[in-house]
Amino acid sequence: MFETSMAALHEAKAALAEAPSDLSDAQLVDLIREAEELKCSAAAAQAAAAVRLDESQRAAQVEAGVRPARVGEGIAEQVGLARRESAAKGARLLGLAKVLEHEMPHTRALMRDGRLNEWRATILVRETACLSLADRRTVDERLCAGGEAATMSDLALTRAAKKLACELDPASVAERARRAESERHVSIRPAPDTMCWVTALLPVKQAVNIYAVLLAMAATARAQGDERSKGQVMADTLVERVTGRPAEEAPRVEIKLVMTDASLFGQTDDAAHVEGYGPVPAPWARAFVVGAMCATRAWIRRLYVAPTTGQLVAMDSRARCAPAGLADFVATRDQGICRIPWCGAPIRQTDHVTAWADGGKTTGANTQGLCERHNLAKEALGWSAIAILDPDGTHTVETTTPTGHRHRSRAPAPPGADRVSTSSGPPGLELTA
Repeated sequence: MFETSMAALHEAKAALAEAPSDLSDAQLVDLIREAEELKCSAAAAQAAAAVRLDESQRAAQVEAGVRPARVGEGIAEQVGLARRESAAKGARLLGLAKVLEHEMPHTRALMRDGRLNEWRATILVRETACLSLADRRTVDERLCAGGEAATMSDLALTRAAKKLACELDPASVAERARRAESERHVSIRPAPDTMCWVTALLPVKQAVNIYAVLLAMAATARAQGDERSKGQVMADTLVERVTGRPAEEAPRVEIKLVMTDASLFGQTDDAAHVEGYGPVPAPWARAFVVGAMCATRAWIRRLYVAPTTGQLVAMDSRARCAPAGLADFVATRDQGICRIPWCGAPIRQTDHVTAWADGGKTTGANTQGLCERHNLAKEALGWSAIAILDPDGTHTVETTTPTGHRHRSRAPAPPGADRVSTSSGPPGLELTA
């Protein structure tokens, strides 16, 4: 049965990949619609499989004597790897699957029929999270039993679900709003062209007040002849209010910029790397260094690479816990991102690939940067990892999950490495079980 199902999936993928090129416009629209419905049905099948995997893995962990508090560890991470997503996304997808399977049958049926996509199912689950099981099933029935949800936009569906939730249990919705204030935070993520998005999740009164103040100050500045755009004035004002210094003043915190000496002195244009952001063009990096040295005291951390492979030179230690220098080296080598394929979370812990208890040494070759979640999952039942020396010297780790699937990750190439070695390959590679 499994072989038949997998063969059918492979045939469907092949049919989509080999779609005729001489279709009419109407046929192209039909193909787009059928492919979309297939995606919805596939998402429903993924959800059902995730639930069965969760049940099976939990049963295996209980049978193996895993203590109750740790039962379930490593399962969401397997879902994330299978779907080529981060561990956090894998956990959300597994949570969605459980709710669809056990609490929202009409939503699941719409997905299975190809009429509701995974994101809109997520909206329904999200907006009913604070409700009792009975009330959640009421929302599920009223919006999905007759297919009404399948005709709504994201915004309309959000409003409809929220309205029903407020009517069914206004006290729970109000309490959820009060709890949400405790989740306020600020985050940063890279944007194109050496820019970043700094995002603040705030209570609505504070957020609206901040925006109104920035808007008013921008209007005043523009009225007084300031040539900056409204958006530029608002952004600069925000920086000045937070830092207490003019927006154009050089920062006084350490920013790690990794670049080759040849690129620093203008002999090549190898891209540099800013920790926490990613690759930046060489001219920008050189200007940044010059500006920092002119404005404040600056430290330039030199990073050496092997001349034959272009890989970072490792370091050794007899300590069980990675000392600060080694941890800093590993974080720089792995460019600040968890080494598990498709994760993308920032490094929080320096992990022994082969555990210290199993004879693993505290060396650059036997350490990797992991997020907290994947470092914990790696200790769960059935997980293992080994360090592999690639022919070109690239630091490579192969992680095996409890189902026998192997996932290989290679350290990102440092700046300038492509001029030495071009065979490092992609940072993540999925292998068969």
